[in-house]
Amino acid sequence: MAVVLTLLVLFLAGFLAGFILLVMGAINFHFSNSEIPPGVNQPAKLRILHIILICTAVVGKILENIGICTQLSFVRYMQGRKTLGVDPKLFIKDLWFEKVPVRIYQPKAPSASQRRGVMFFHGGGWVFGSLETHENLCRFIARESESVVVSVGYRLAPEHKYPAAYEDCLSATRHFLQHLQRYGVDPARVIVCGDSAGGNLAAAVSQTLAGSSQLPKLRAQILIYPGLQALDFNLPSYHQNRGVPLLFREHAAFYVLKYLNGNKTNLGEVLEGSHIPVDIQLNYRKWVSPDNIPEEFKVRGYKPRVLLDCTTEVFEKVKRFCEPTLCPLFAEDTIIQQLPESFILTCEYDVLRDDGLLYKKRLEDNGVPVTWYHLEDGFHGIINSFNSGWLSFPAGK
Repeated sequence: MAVVLTLLVLFLAGFLAGFILLVMGAINFHFSNSEIPPGVNQPAKLRILHIILICTAVVGKILENIGICTQLSFVRYMQGRKTLGVDPKLFIKDLWFEKVPVRIYQPKAPSASQRRGVMFFHGGGWVFGSLETHENLCRFIARESESVVVSVGYRLAPEHKYPAAYEDCLSATRHFLQHLQRYGVDPARVIVCGDSAGGNLAAAVSQTLAGSSQLPKLRAQILIYPGLQALDFNLPSYHQNRGVPLLFREHAAFYVLKYLNGNKTNLGEVLEGSHIPVDIQLNYRKWVSPDNIPEEFKVRGYKPRVLLDCTTEVFEKVKRFCEPTLCPLFAEDTIIQQLPESFILTCEYDVLRDDGLLYKKRLEDNGVPVTWYHLEDGFHGIINSFNSGWLSFPAGK
């Protein structure tokens, strides 16, 4: 018996030591490839957030290797496990709009008039995120703006590839617009809103509904550091912020490939810009080009690149990147001109910064009123930290 216990202790000690070494190795690897810019407020907090994400991913990979669960399912579980309980100021209910799960937040206080309506699409690279991960944020929006908020639990990649997420968000929005009276919402005051991948979905839904005469017109679109194109991952912000947590340049390309094809095949070509034929790249340069980025955003070491051509085989796998429902920056001017008033938030230390700047220019060039807010010390994902206790950031609030 003593021998068995000794062997068990030695096994557990060895496993624990191996686990610690694996985690430390992963942290060290990501540290060596990451950078916390001096302009970030409270850089130690951002480093801690980054470590938490790394540890979660490493533990998930260990569990996957020993056959307990997939890394993907573990990370999703850890992100969405927090429950907030009853909110004294809100009625909160889970429903289905068509076949799409939604969570609706309605203020309890009586209103003398019809309320605003907010369709909210969460971020997470189309791979992560859920009704739970953005519960705190949606409650805050509903309380502070006294609006009816509908959070959409769209299908995630890689299990459900493009256009599943877009189709779910569009279907849920159409359903809501058709039944506004049921929720006491003013048909003239409905907006779409989303962060990151959710901003992408909000932009795509807004474009699709822009020409519709069968539904109430959207009052506005709110795009919080949206990802809007997959043509050029070598714009200034992608180089300047390539190693800034919480979204690396490589990860941005990885997520959009997961959404498109369910895998990361051709990641190298996408990153270097050899996934789209030169003639198509030149056609889109009127909309996606460093020339359209204000000069003050190029001062942190940007160098122009040479256009690279691609093979037919590679383009066949990613040609749907040219569809506006995946990359809203590619919509024609006739669509852009019909869009509602827009709010765009960008962060200085975010690889997606220039996507927002380019879309801002496109909207303004086509006569769409735009309110632009730029967080000089902001980084990608900061809005989720607005109410995270000691891990909150001033810019997030």
